[in-house]
Amino acid sequence: MQHMGWSKPRIECFVALLLALLRVQRMDLSRLAVAMDGKTLMASRYRRLQRFFSQVRFDYDALARLIMQCFGFDHYYLTLDRTNWKFGRRNINILVLAVVHRGVAVPIYWLVLNKQGNSNQFERIALLKRFIRMFGRSGIQGILADREFIGGAWWQWLAAQNIAFVIRMKGNQHYQRDPQEKSRPVSQLFRHLKEGQSTVLRKPRLIAGQKIWLSALRLGDGKLLILASNFKQTNPVEIYAKRWEIETFFHALKGRGFDMEATHITHYFRIKKMMAVMALSFCWAHKMGEWRDQQRPLKCKNHGRLERSFFRYGLDYLAEQVHRRVDDVASVLRMVLLLMLPLRVFDKYEEGF
Repeated sequence: MQHMGWSKPRIECFVALLLALLRVQRMDLSRLAVAMDGKTLMASRYRRLQRFFSQVRFDYDALARLIMQCFGFDHYYLTLDRTNWKFGRRNINILVLAVVHRGVAVPIYWLVLNKQGNSNQFERIALLKRFIRMFGRSGIQGILADREFIGGAWWQWLAAQNIAFVIRMKGNQHYQRDPQEKSRPVSQLFRHLKEGQSTVLRKPRLIAGQKIWLSALRLGDGKLLILASNFKQTNPVEIYAKRWEIETFFHALKGRGFDMEATHITHYFRIKKMMAVMALSFCWAHKMGEWRDQQRPLKCKNHGRLERSFFRYGLDYLAEQVHRRVDDVASVLRMVLLLMLPLRVFDKYEEGF
């Protein structure tokens, strides 16, 4: 374990935490302490978890490399979104950058926003800069995001990096055909669309100082899905549909998986560590689900979706194995950590980001 820079008590606590999370599937330190194996009192196990989240140092770049290598990503779409909830008067707000993959988004980096509401353009740029510094930009096919992720500086930076984007826009966002033209709401360009109809404009429009290609789809409720891109796309609606995969990931962290909103952790850096634990657990469960699908394929229902997600398939299997033979699973997990984590995940701590 010396090549990882982990002490034995640290890796033992991490293994116990992961196994407990599989058992209770709830990010609640009290519940996790009860589920942890050990001869010590429950109160001692609870304090051990508290020390883990307050003292252990994570190298988030090493964790990101591990996840990218684990899935073998080559060419991919990135997606940005936030998840937030309240604990008492405290707003917990997390911006996540993820890779879309087989119906879900795999988290790579995240930023805990020490505020309420949307991220700003500079926070998004900082997150993308970190990703590019680690993995380059050649594999990025595009950035997908919802309506809050608009802005001239943000779009200008993506264009300078030669990174394509497909981002949803609000209908009241104004456009110009040229700098001399009076601005108008983009919704006027698509007012002729009927339910289910879509179109891609043949020429770009000037929005926030950038040449933007616009497309739209009239939804079943009569609203417009308006998309903006810095490159002409032949199927922007189909590409943008991949953005919803990050919502599936958030569901996995919440009610359909680890119930992270049950946590009482509110400190900025401890929430970031909590996300690291859940991200690794999520990836482990999803990869296990993919492996299980090769052994016993999931059935496809009439609506075309699988009976269970890969994440749920893998999580249920891992939870079953943990309940059946704890000692064997713990031994295997230690071996997995030794073989798959030759990275100093706990060795460096970056307070600023």
